[in-house]
Amino acid sequence: MINSFPQTLTIAGSDSGGGAGMEADLKTMQMRHVFGTAVLVAITAQNTIGVQKAVPLSPDIIDAQFKSIADDFKIRACKTGMLADSTRVHTVAENLKKYDFGPLIVDPVMVAKGGAPLLTEDAVKTVIDELLPLAYLVTPNLPEAEKLAGMKITSEDEMVVAAKKIQALGPKNVLVKGGHLLADSQASDFTLLANGDHFWMNSERVHTKRTHGTGDTISSCIVAELAKGRTLEEAIRIAKHYVTATIIHTIQVGHGHGPLNHWAAEGGF
Repeated sequence: MINSFPQTLTIAGSDSGGGAGMEADLKTMQMRHVFGTAVLVAITAQNTIGVQKAVPLSPDIIDAQFKSIADDFKIRACKTGMLADSTRVHTVAENLKKYDFGPLIVDPVMVAKGGAPLLTEDAVKTVIDELLPLAYLVTPNLPEAEKLAGMKITSEDEMVVAAKKIQALGPKNVLVKGGHLLADSQASDFTLLANGDHFWMNSERVHTKRTHGTGDTISSCIVAELAKGRTLEEAIRIAKHYVTATIIHTIQVGHGHGPLNHWAAEGGF
């Protein structure tokens, strides 16, 4: 019975404001009824207004955290979030080759909601070369998808083209989140699966600034559902429903890009 309970891992930076990063990941995992663990890659001084300072941790302590997790826990699925720079991306990729932590979800975090960079320019290439080939699923928003695919995305047709280009970089499955595509009242996300199948998910657009941590939350929910034995399509659809609920049922916290309400959908599905 030891380690029989579903366990997950987030590899990310810390958000001192609690709305994104490792904090959002662990809140989501808890709400989805799995046990979340964490490898901390960077520390930020951050709130809903912006990122005031960010400090990456040394590769030695990152390596040590990975070993500690592997020595004691049975991780069924994992994800990456903020990885700071090329050195930390390389360190994380090497550890993910070393340890079996189940399917890897890569949330290629590049810029904070307030506009502060969370990944250096040279690290984007390291993500493409070293991390994406390890990914079971990558979950870029539109600006991130543009960086990875090397193209502008201004329509749903271009989202499909970008997904195919990103899949060619190595990840088995690709979820392109269309929240930044302000063409209509719908927020549409496109998923391209490893076997060539694909599907769209649509939700009513909610006009609010309280969306800090949406990328962390949807990727963490997918990780949690995979750890519980869901198929990838089931996990993605549940995560879309969950993150939509956290946005709709808002909470009033902070003066800027406020956090999601992670317990909004408790018990709902």
